[in-house]
Amino acid sequence: MKKHNLLYLLAAVLLLAVGCKEDESDPVTPTPTVNEAAELAKYVESNNDYIYAASSFVLSASTYRTEVVADPTKIYTIDIRSNTDYAAKHLKGAVNVALKDLYTHIKGLTFANYKYVVVTCYSGQSAAFGVSVVRSLLPLAEANKVVSLKWGMSSIDSSFATNFWLAKTSNVRSASFVNTPAPAKPAKGELPTLSTGKTTGKEILEARAAEVLTAGYNISVTEATVYTNLSNYFIANYWPNAAYLDPGHIDGAYNYDPTTKPFKVDSLLKTLPTNKPVVLYCYTGQTSSYVGAYLKMLGYDVKSLGYGANSMIFDKMRASSNTSANAFVPANEIKGYKDLLE
Repeated sequence: MKKHNLLYLLAAVLLLAVGCKEDESDPVTPTPTVNEAAELAKYVESNNDYIYAASSFVLSASTYRTEVVADPTKIYTIDIRSNTDYAAKHLKGAVNVALKDLYTHIKGLTFANYKYVVVTCYSGQSAAFGVSVVRSLLPLAEANKVVSLKWGMSSIDSSFATNFWLAKTSNVRSASFVNTPAPAKPAKGELPTLSTGKTTGKEILEARAAEVLTAGYNISVTEATVYTNLSNYFIANYWPNAAYLDPGHIDGAYNYDPTTKPFKVDSLLKTLPTNKPVVLYCYTGQTSSYVGAYLKMLGYDVKSLGYGANSMIFDKMRASSNTSANAFVPANEIKGYKDLLE
């Protein structure tokens, strides 16, 4: 009996040894971990770098009119306002497209037929947001043709501006802005965590772009909300340093000078926090919406301060040579182009 038990024990040891050798000769290969945000950023920066390499994303109403009068067939106009507002009055020839469908619609166009594909909304902010997402997915030559109508429909006629630009310019924070030097940026951290399940930069970008467009223009925040508790937010001023100092900035805001291309991986992108909302503000809310869309696709909890500094320090903006060109002065910016409407 003891002899049999010993034989069984030896057999078990032999089987275990053979199993271990098989495991060693055929190990399980672990699934590689993909840093999706890093792959997305690398893909954008190496393919079209549209935030910093593309031409201006806005087209003024006066230039729009000139181009339409010269040859209306070369301008393709998209209106992303509500169906009701579009039906009431819109630019001649414009098609009404929901923001969530913007890329699907635009990618079906023959770009060679057009000089510009112009997207318009109420104030220029949600159109800038949509244009940013669409541009990220296109070759640079095509991306350059997709633009937002500056100031939105508010620039076409005062009837459109009444509840938007005419109601939003304000001096409510004139006494709160400061002229102190910019604080040092935080130490670089990690990029946000994305979980699309995709592995290549192109696939990740396409998935994130679809998610962001489907969610809609949901990054706008009012100055009143931000000032309720400034410490709740990481505030990023997106102006050249000269403007940061004159006419000044939100107290505690960090200066991300656009001329230095700060939101690139090897620049200052990683100084943005991933554990609190980032409030990005510019002069008009249009650039912060455009850049904010990209940061949103990367996974940041980003907010664009609605109407920018125009909603906080309008008179100071007009008085400073650093910002006066970006103040919404009705006499200059509302063109009264009723003949462009139908």
